[in-house]
Amino acid sequence: MLTTAAGNTAMQSVMPSIGTHLGVADVWVSLAYSWSALLWMLLAPFWARRSDRRGRKAMMALGLSGFALSFALCGAVLYGGLNGWLTAGMTMALFALFRSLYGGFGSAAPPAVQAYVASRTDRATRTRTLAMIVSSFGLGTVIGPALAPLLVFPGLGLVGPFVAFTVFAVVVLVLLRLRLPNDDPRYAARGEIVGDPYSAASGARSLARRHSGEDIAEDENLDELRQDESRPHGKLHWTDARLRPWLLAGVLGGQVQSMMLGIIGFLILDRLGLRSTPDLGAGPTGLVLMSGALATLLAQWGLIPGLSLGPRTAALWGIGLSGIGVLGVALGPNLHSLAAAFAICSLGFGLFRPGFTSGMSLAVAPSEQGQVAGIVAAVNGSAYIVSPAIGVFLYDHVEGVAWIIIEAFCIAVLAVGMKGLPRDEVE
Repeated sequence: MLTTAAGNTAMQSVMPSIGTHLGVADVWVSLAYSWSALLWMLLAPFWARRSDRRGRKAMMALGLSGFALSFALCGAVLYGGLNGWLTAGMTMALFALFRSLYGGFGSAAPPAVQAYVASRTDRATRTRTLAMIVSSFGLGTVIGPALAPLLVFPGLGLVGPFVAFTVFAVVVLVLLRLRLPNDDPRYAARGEIVGDPYSAASGARSLARRHSGEDIAEDENLDELRQDESRPHGKLHWTDARLRPWLLAGVLGGQVQSMMLGIIGFLILDRLGLRSTPDLGAGPTGLVLMSGALATLLAQWGLIPGLSLGPRTAALWGIGLSGIGVLGVALGPNLHSLAAAFAICSLGFGLFRPGFTSGMSLAVAPSEQGQVAGIVAAVNGSAYIVSPAIGVFLYDHVEGVAWIIIEAFCIAVLAVGMKGLPRDEVE
């Protein structure tokens, strides 16, 4: 989990510079992620179900293999493009194709990791152990941008992070195969469907668990789990009145985060005057992304548990902070101001995402948790299919309109939330 999160955020640090080096329009760099995000959204539920039936260790290995193969092929294609062996258009088309290997197979790993840990730990240790898994993913989002500038090796240049994280992934894969015990679950557990790491939405359900008492493995007997799965449950519809305000808030708020993540790397190149020397962009981009990741961890590890925030409070305060941060990014003239403003944005996202996810979870019955997890994953994933590219296109052509639209999304979430979201229960 740490390796894949770090690899993906390291990639985000260098791709704007690579696209500029290739002479590719910013919007095409952003669109290169779209197919992968779509595949992740469509296949994550399938892999989660398969993990519960076919073995967690095998699904972990599949997901990590998909990551390693995708990174290796993407790095090779980008190296060829940067050295003039491939045209810029062909480079980005092949990058999008090979990136989709991660979207297609990488989503097999996260639910398998969670279910594997949950099925081998009792209630006394499960929460602490699962928190370590979430923490590893969060730590990876900090490590990736921090390492990216250091991995720009002579001879490899901006492709260095791809090579390094391919090697890291292969090492972890070998260790997983040789050292991780085979599946012999002692307790029942289901794998939780999670979003593409690009969306930074991991670990959000911890808030819901604290407020509802839910755990990832409610049954202590595998036979009981199979019997529960065999019972018919009513289909949960997107139009369900219980979900409607949360869904609207989640869809609108998702656009804010996805557009900001799409724009930020290119904005840094422009504000710091690095378009003519894009190789120098990996360092400042990594610094800004790292500040955002640290702020997200502060929200999810510190503010939410420390202040005992409920879903509605977390969502509304989160989107309000994000709106303030967006304004700071739009006006920030230098690296320090951009890093501070993006950190405020990310602090808000770190509150909003768990608020939305837990609000959705608490709105439905225990028997509907699997279905609502799939809806949450779809909502979170859908924001990253075309919205980042739309944000980048608007930024490149009518920058002022881009910021107005993003702020309008924040205001719309506040309006929907103040009127429609149920108030938090007082414990």
